[in-house]
Amino acid sequence: MLHTDIPTHADIGSLLTARTPGSVSIYLPTTPVTTDIGGSRIELKNLANAALNQLRAANFDKREVARIADGLDDLVDDEAFWTHQAHSLAVFATPDGIRTFRLPNRLSAIVEVSDRFHVKPLLRAVTFPQAGFVLALAQGSVRLLGISADLPPAEVAVEGLPSDVGSAVGKASITDRSPSGRVQGSEGQKVRMTQYARQIDGAIRPVLAGSDLPLILAAADPLDGIFRGVNSYPGLAAAGISGNPETTPVGDLASAARTILDELYAADLAAIRERFEALRSQGRASTDIVDVARAATYGAVDTLLVDIDEVVPGRVDETTGAVTFGQADDAVGYGVVDEIARRAFLSGAHVLGVRSEDIPGNGPVAAILRFAV
Repeated sequence: MLHTDIPTHADIGSLLTARTPGSVSIYLPTTPVTTDIGGSRIELKNLANAALNQLRAANFDKREVARIADGLDDLVDDEAFWTHQAHSLAVFATPDGIRTFRLPNRLSAIVEVSDRFHVKPLLRAVTFPQAGFVLALAQGSVRLLGISADLPPAEVAVEGLPSDVGSAVGKASITDRSPSGRVQGSEGQKVRMTQYARQIDGAIRPVLAGSDLPLILAAADPLDGIFRGVNSYPGLAAAGISGNPETTPVGDLASAARTILDELYAADLAAIRERFEALRSQGRASTDIVDVARAATYGAVDTLLVDIDEVVPGRVDETTGAVTFGQADDAVGYGVVDEIARRAFLSGAHVLGVRSEDIPGNGPVAAILRFAV
């Protein structure tokens, strides 16, 4: 089973605003297959040593380095922690503690040390988590399934979830007359199915609370329309899986859901690229890292695409946004694009962590601006 800790908007904001000398950011690929996790533990140990060497080279306080080392060693040695993993792991360490996120995306191994965290790769999990939920809804059954990129779907336990429409309304048959006096037959059945749908919505609401993952509905009419009419989860996808989920194999439901997830992501990116091209001639879109850094500093960025893999060492002036490029990573500098993402995110911009091929011009950054700067 895939165990994930998808960061919330508040989580990312907290990481982006943190300022602590000796902040260590580590990303590494992992596996949900517990028997194969040993290689990831070794890689974390190697990446941790690389971070500690950067701190020592910068003459960081030896006692603080020792505290970071102890925290990372404890994480490597935590058997229970490594039993439940996803496809990538993000580790953020300071002398005061460690925070981790298990991510559904496959991220490249990287280590960064500065006075701030390297958050850009984490944005990928928010931009396109490659995971979601399927609500398989029929009159005779209902299930909530967790879907990930390349693992079998897993049924999610939901307290208070009705077993079928009859039990939900306390009736052996849903064709009798309703308390309000509505006639029996198809109209009465819709009344009962609406009650059923409301109970389902109420039951899954606590499970989905705080999640940004899409919910994909697998249902036939009229239940499809009825549930959409009472649904309170904002992440319900407009596209659904048609047909009776009771007669559709779970693997087929997962496959159809992954197609919908891919289409949602592709449509979002296509719309952003189209808007980017439309605004470029007006001076409100740019792929120039110097121009985008200045725009982010002035709060002018509306939408930002950043390459999650490329690191551009350097610094960005706090007041003017002027960029000073560096030669190599150390414990003092930081990633310029990561800093651009931080400033844009904190100014309310829509920031997406993507691959280079998804960015106009295939560069490290592209921005749509609120106003020309």
